Amino acid sequence: MTAPGGHEALTTKRDRTPLATVLAANAISISGNSLTLIAVPWFALETTGSPGKAGFVAFCTALPVLLSALVGGPVIDRIGRRRVSIASDLVCALALTAIPLLNHAGVLRFWMLCALMAVTGLFHAPGETARNVLTPDLAERAGTPLGRATSFYDAVSRGARMTGAALAGLLVALLGADSVLYIDAATFGVSALLVLLGLRGIPSAEPVRGAPPLSLAVYRADLREGYAFMLRTRLLLGVNLMVMVTNGLAQSWSSVLLPVHAREELGGSAALGLLVAVFGGSALAGALLYAAVGHRFPRRPVLAVGFLLCGAPVYVTAALTDTTPPLLVVMALGGLGAGVLNPILGAVFYEIVPEGLRSRVGSASTASVLLTTPLGGLAAGFLVERMGITATLLSLAGVYFLATLCPLVFPSWRAMDAPRAASAAGTPAAGKGGLSRTGPSTPAPAPGPAGTPPRR
Repeated sequence: MTAPGGHEALTTKRDRTPLATVLAANAISISGNSLTLIAVPWFALETTGSPGKAGFVAFCTALPVLLSALVGGPVIDRIGRRRVSIASDLVCALALTAIPLLNHAGVLRFWMLCALMAVTGLFHAPGETARNVLTPDLAERAGTPLGRATSFYDAVSRGARMTGAALAGLLVALLGADSVLYIDAATFGVSALLVLLGLRGIPSAEPVRGAPPLSLAVYRADLREGYAFMLRTRLLLGVNLMVMVTNGLAQSWSSVLLPVHAREELGGSAALGLLVAVFGGSALAGALLYAAVGHRFPRRPVLAVGFLLCGAPVYVTAALTDTTPPLLVVMALGGLGAGVLNPILGAVFYEIVPEGLRSRVGSASTASVLLTTPLGGLAAGFLVERMGITATLLSLAGVYFLATLCPLVFPSWRAMDAPRAASAAGTPAAGKGGLSRTGPSTPAPAPGPAGTPPRR
């Protein structure tokens, strides 16, 4: 198999530096993402006092993510995954820096906040896809089994999210939400620098060689190929539809429901940071546990249990309690469940989707799982103002529970273990049609309630 950069996938000398670089860049980047996850909703609530406006900021952030994911896949390979990743981080760093600068100058308006967050949303999805689709090649260069590499990738993300959330709650309380955004912007810059230096000379990170110029006809053909691959594989389509629902619900939780609940019932931003950190820490433990022993178990039942733990129980507990400890316990259990999801989905995706299609299929998959995120925060803000926080939490818990029954109800999900079985038998996975495929967002953003889809 020839990778996009034109080198043979099989390597004889282990090189762990590129994989370590991507893991480190993600750790720093996602730590900053946790700062935004808490600081921006809190900033919106502080400056506007309106859950509805906080939800609208989330809408303005998420909609451009969807738009860029819908059309970005064919561009990534031609520009180069390394270049796309660096450019994405730098643009987002500038946009986030502008928010506190304008606020300190006394000229920040609500529409400016929405516009700047829209810029971060527009640029983050291509950068996220560009880094994620490098994982199989970098794992092979490092001599690391793919399932273990995806588990490490997710574990690093979870650990960074836990650390960032814990710091965010304290920093927002000590420094203010607007000042925390400077730190977030700095994480973008450090991530860009690591990718600039650490992925130099990696063929699969560079532009595709020998590809025809990206005319409108070629672009449309490439875009169509990615979506066609996703739509003709029933498991991939089914997973993406389910995660589309759970990601919309996760956006409503992280951008509106949890900040409002923390402000009204739990005492403020410190409790918010603690809850997100506990969820992230448990998810890290779940990812590491799956890396150690996950290969011993069939994927579908593990995935189903993980989804059931990380979804509806959190919403119900928040609706029925006004203290932090019960919600901490349920979020810890939910984090363990969420920790197994991305390693499973990512490994199956990489096993099934051919290397040459990963950017295009990954972009199409990212677009599908993010389709509801622009509406998640917007709908939650509207529902809270019309129904109250308790009724909204219970209603969305019911929707989440129904969505997460899909792995147990639909027969196509049984193919989730087929790629691993074929690989163990020495049979290559199907390249087109036939065998169902999975793997939202290469891998999917964690579809648990404690986090929005990662920016990068």
